Formats: sequence, structure tokens, C-alpha cells
Amino acid sequence: MTKAPLKLPPMSAVRVFEAAARHQSFTRAAEELGMTQAAVSYQIKMLEDRVGAPLFVRMPRQVTLTARGQQLAPAVTEAFNALRAAFAGVEEAVQSVLSITTLSTFASNWLIPRLGRFQQLFPNIAVQISVAQHVVDLAQSEFDVGIRSGDGEWPGLEAHLLFPNHFTPVCSPDLIRGAELKEPVDILKFPIISPSDPWWKDWFTVAGVPNIDLSRRLDNSLGVQQFEGMAAMAGQGFALINPYFFPADLAAGRLVQPFNLMATSSRGYWLVYPKARRRSPKIEAFRDWILSEVAGDAERGPLVSHMKTGA
Repeated sequence: MTKAPLKLPPMSAVRVFEAAARHQSFTRAAEELGMTQAAVSYQIKMLEDRVGAPLFVRMPRQVTLTARGQQLAPAVTEAFNALRAAFAGVEEAVQSVLSITTLSTFASNWLIPRLGRFQQLFPNIAVQISVAQHVVDLAQSEFDVGIRSGDGEWPGLEAHLLFPNHFTPVCSPDLIRGAELKEPVDILKFPIISPSDPWWKDWFTVAGVPNIDLSRRLDNSLGVQQFEGMAAMAGQGFALINPYFFPADLAAGRLVQPFNLMATSSRGYWLVYPKARRRSPKIEAFRDWILSEVAGDAERGPLVSHMKTGA
């Protein structure tokens, strides 16, 4: 039978011994560890009782290691140096990688095109992005931050509103070229992408067309705004999108907004992260950067491209 490993002394006492042996001083060990000198003396005495021999010679203004202390000190110091190196390596790895869980359209149409600016400001932070439609538990995962759609109320998480969920119908200019679109109800003359989306009813209600019934339309639901916007650009119908996600396409005229009318959902897009990690340097860096990007967008205003129809 193998012998059971010897039980180690309390690590608090071993830690105090390592500092006192390195400094050859109880006072300096106490300063380093944030303890009183009396507490250091107590921990050393407890360790000496456990070892069964004195480890320090106490003199009026200093302490020196006994023979037993000299025998023990190098191995303890080496062990703590290995621990320091291990933890430093982990901390460096943790702080050098920022893991983000986000939504598909937010990632492809808003975040990724801007990440180069973040990398220029923080070249030592690598960014890893994971797209998920389900809500990731940030407290139980290795993700640092998340982008969520909701009301901003998530227990245990800091939440910063990025922008509201505005939405408006858009289409390819070719789809409606030469058509008569005088009123919002005229959109119903054209194919509608993802007609089961409840926000269509919300937008038509704001536009003064309540109680529309889209249930008989072919439900070619594409799932995410990114795909719906692409389908609209391809001339497949009207898509309901948030202009924040398609600024270049609207500015270039690949998408047009026939009616200068947007509805707003109570759900917005939020940056979230655990309250316990809010002091993390990489999270602080990303938070400040993304909020500055959002502020810049707000100053410029959402880009939309309107088209006169029937011409």
C-alpha cells in the first residue's frame, strides 16, 4: 500500500514564512502582506510548532533563519515563485483575450466592420467573437462581455444601452422603380420578407394602418436581419430592418426607405458584463470604446436613403 501524502501546514503560515525569509524581517513581511507584525509573529510561531523546531533567530532589530529555516526556505521560495509565474501567465492570457458573445446581425453589420479601430487602440488585446441566438450565462462561462437585445434588466450584470431598436421597411430601388407608393398601405402590394415578424404589425399601426393581416402570406422567414436585408437588396421584397445595421447600404442606395417613418420597440441593444468583472482592464477598454462608437453614430444620426416613387 502507498503511503498517504503528508498533510501540509496551513498555507497562510507558509506564505508568511516565505515573505519573512525573503526579507529577513517580520516588519517588511507584514508590510508586503498587509498584516500587523504581531500577526506575522503568530503565523511563524504556529508554523514552528507544526515543524517542531525554531525557524528564525529573533534579535532586537532583525531576524535570521536557523539551520532548519535555511533548509526549508529555498524549497518554499521556489514553490511560491512557480505559483507566481503560473498565475502571472494565466492573468496575462486572460487580459490579452477579450471574448464576446453577440447576435448575428450586430456582429456582421455593426461590430466587425469597426473592430479595426479597437485593435489600433489596443493592439495587445485579441478579440474572439461567438454568435449565438440564445442567451449565454456570462457568470458561468468564459465570455467577458455580451451584446443582448432586451430591456436592460439582467440580475448580476452591468448593462449599457447602445441604441434602441428602431425599425422601418426598406427594399431595393429596382423593386419599386416606377411604382405608385403614396401611402404606407401600398407596401402590401409587394412581397414582404418574414411577414410573421410581429414588428410588421407594430410599424403599420404607427403608420396609421392598424389590424393588418399578413397570416396568408408565404412565411419565408429568414431568421435574422442580416439575411433579410440581403434578400431586400436582391429585390425579393420589403424587409423590416434597423437602420443602424445597414448604414453603408442605405447611404449607397442599395436599400431605400420609401417612407420617412420608423417605429421603436421597447427592446434595445445592450452591452452587458458581470458586475464582478467591471474593473477588468480589457472590459473597461472595450466598454469605453464601444460607447464612444455609439456616441459618434448618435451625432451623425442614422443614415437612411429615401426614394421618390412613381417617377
